[in-house]
Amino acid sequence: MIRRFAPGWPMWVFVGAFLPLLVVLGFWQLERAEEKREMQARIDQGRAQTPSSLTELATGEDVAWRRIRLKGQFDVEHAWILDNRTRSGRAGVEVLQPFYDELSGQWVIVNRGWLPWRDRSQRPIVETPEETVTLTVEALPEPGRGFELPDGADRPGWPKLIVRVDPSRLYEQLDLDGPGWIARVTDGGPGALRLEWPGLPMTSAKHIGYAVQWFALAAALLVLFIWAGLRPDSEGTIPHGKS
Repeated sequence: MIRRFAPGWPMWVFVGAFLPLLVVLGFWQLERAEEKREMQARIDQGRAQTPSSLTELATGEDVAWRRIRLKGQFDVEHAWILDNRTRSGRAGVEVLQPFYDELSGQWVIVNRGWLPWRDRSQRPIVETPEETVTLTVEALPEPGRGFELPDGADRPGWPKLIVRVDPSRLYEQLDLDGPGWIARVTDGGPGALRLEWPGLPMTSAKHIGYAVQWFALAAALLVLFIWAGLRPDSEGTIPHGKS
C-alpha cells in the first residue's frame, strides 16, 4: 500500500512548538554541564594550591576557591546563624562570624561550620574561642540570588538569624574593613565546627544526563510525527481487475 506524508495542521503546530523547545533545553543542559566542569576544575585547582595569606593576594584578584591562611581572633560578640542547613538528614544552622586577621589588619567573615538546632524556640548556643587561632579557609564565590525570604539580619540582638548570605550586607552591618567575600573553614582546629561541606548541587554528568533525555524526547516526537503523518494514498490508484 502506497502511503503519503500528510499530517494535519494541528500536528504541524504542536510539533513546531515543542520540537524546538526540546532541542533548546538539551543544548542548555550541555552549556550548564560545561559550566559545572569549569567550576569543578577551578575548585580542584584552588584546593591544590598552598594556602596564601591575605597580604599575598593581589588587589581586585578573583580569589574564589583559593585556600587562605588566617591568624587572629574571632569577634566573640557578633555572629550570624544561617538557617536551613542539614547534615546527615539533621536540621541545623551554619555559623558565620567576623575574624580579625592580624597579618593584614582586615576582617574576614568566616563560616565556621554546622551546628544542630534541636529547639527552635531558642537560638543555638555559639561557643567561640577567645585566644589567637590559625585558620585555613577557602574563599567562596559571590552567591547567586534566587527566591529570597525575609530574615532577621536587621533585628536587634546577636546572634542574628539569616536565610541567605549577602556578603556586602553582612560587612556593612558591622562596618567591617575587609575583602568583601565570605570564606569557610576547611581544616579542623580551634573555632571549627562540623564541616563536611556539600559538593556542587548538580554535577556535569547529571546535566549531560538531562540533555540526553531532552534530545531523546525530541527524537521520539519527530518519529511519532512522521509515523502519524503517513496516510494511505487512495488517490490515483487503479482498483484490481479494472483497466
